[in-house]
Amino acid sequence: MHSQGMQIQGVATTGIYCRADCRARPAKKNVRPMPNVIAALAQGYRPCLVCRPDRLPDLGLAYTSAGVATALRLIVDGFLDEHSAEDLATRVGCSSRQLLRLFEQEVGASPDFVARACRAHMARRLLDESDLKVTEIAFAAGFQSIRQMNRVMRELFGFAPSELRRKRRRGDVLHALDGGLRLRVPYRGVFDGNRMIGYLASRAIPGVEEVVGDCYRRTINTCGHPGVVEVRDTNDGRHLEVTLHLATFASVLEQVRRVRSMFGLTRDDADAEPALRRDKRLGKWLKRAPGLRMPGAFDPFETSIRVLVGQQVSVAGASTVCGRIVDRLGQRIEAPLSGSLHSLFPTANAIAAADPSVLDMPRARANAIIGFAQAVATGELDLYRRDDLETTRNKLTAMKGIGPWSADLIAARVFDHADAFPAGDLGLRKGATVVLGKDVHDRDQILTQRQVEQLAESWRPWRTTAAAYLWMSVTTPAKVKGSVMS
Repeated sequence: MHSQGMQIQGVATTGIYCRADCRARPAKKNVRPMPNVIAALAQGYRPCLVCRPDRLPDLGLAYTSAGVATALRLIVDGFLDEHSAEDLATRVGCSSRQLLRLFEQEVGASPDFVARACRAHMARRLLDESDLKVTEIAFAAGFQSIRQMNRVMRELFGFAPSELRRKRRRGDVLHALDGGLRLRVPYRGVFDGNRMIGYLASRAIPGVEEVVGDCYRRTINTCGHPGVVEVRDTNDGRHLEVTLHLATFASVLEQVRRVRSMFGLTRDDADAEPALRRDKRLGKWLKRAPGLRMPGAFDPFETSIRVLVGQQVSVAGASTVCGRIVDRLGQRIEAPLSGSLHSLFPTANAIAAADPSVLDMPRARANAIIGFAQAVATGELDLYRRDDLETTRNKLTAMKGIGPWSADLIAARVFDHADAFPAGDLGLRKGATVVLGKDVHDRDQILTQRQVEQLAESWRPWRTTAAAYLWMSVTTPAKVKGSVMS
């Protein structure tokens, strides 16, 4: 989640909040700047029906503290559906009073209000884009009853759900394909979704992920029911299209957040590309292939295990090993679509209880992966807790078998850090060598880790995006043994 650069403004005379570029053009004396959509709602403003500011990516949320970042991730994943605000504060590691104060300062509303607003905006999107019945939408958006949804929607939008549906535009509706629920997922900035999907294709975990044409597919588990999510680039420069094939729509909000995370849309790096373009050496690569981002994590545990498996092996080798782990420890499912998908990735508990020989790798690395899974399963390691980068690195490297390379990649992909940079990666070192105009085929010219670290100093605090360009644009990482994206 990231700042939207004051794109929201409230109009005191109408009680409406708009995007700053709304064509309604309210008088400047009546305009009040708003930090984000939720703050505007908390102050009693309703969204403009012309510019639709409620459709901004991440609702314009911004934060500065790690505690608020962690809490926001948990809220969007539905934590407050089953837990209290006090439980949320405990999970984040502070008092409920302190968390409330941080939210009021950084978000402009309480955690409970944020949860209601997130549900309401998902309901609004489903009313606009789907043909689901209002009853289905209430539970898909996380409300406990239709009555609760009606009350919240009237409070925040000024209209009942049925009235909002009648106001939708014909072009907003996405008709279902193959029984799936289709939604648009907005993003800001330049983003090359097709290149990301192509990049994920060679790294797909057999049985869990696949790419068919221009579509990324993966298995998911929602409320105990298996399903499949499909992701495509709409090529309009503003949205991804997500199709959910689910037995129940009770966790749509969570699945959309997971898609955003996996495609690198939740990381606070929207200003990275403009800053890196000014670099004389790296800038030309950004101009050649704009819109590249570091992939995130659909499932934090799955991605972490993939990183650990990828140590010292090729990209193809890591996929093969992960596929075997899925076959031996994952849950077999009947996928709702034809193709190669057949299993859910193993849970932390399943890997934690596994015999090292099952993982089909050197004993020391197998033990490290099992130890990592045990830490996650027992709660010793919280993959939703976002500490500062140095603390995250230290926590991970303190675990047996996890070095700086793995720690930096997990920090980037799982914890959304914008400046994580595994300088020792061979693929990254080769990419940096190319950036300097040297011959990457001459081993003596390939930059050392220290040289790469020195080069990357000028890329702070956006080294995660710089690394994505070194792997995805400058070189072909699939051919590099031990490349970080394995």
